[in-house]
Amino acid sequence: MQIDKQQIIDHLKGKGDQDKADQAQSDLPDKVDTDKDSGLLSKLGVNVKDLMGKLPGGLGG
Repeated sequence: MQIDKQQIIDHLKGKGDQDKADQAQSDLPDKVDTDKDSGLLSKLGVNVKDLMGKLPGGLGG
């Protein structure tokens, strides 16, 4: 699934992880593929399932 980089940055900022949000800004592509970029997301401490549950539209479970 593809997610806008900004949504991930906002998620990290919401958790108080400004340093990781800054890192995401520089490391992630504009459209993040949760499968292809799972290594980067993991490095940033982003749990894809948690993120999906917080996205608008009820994409998560």
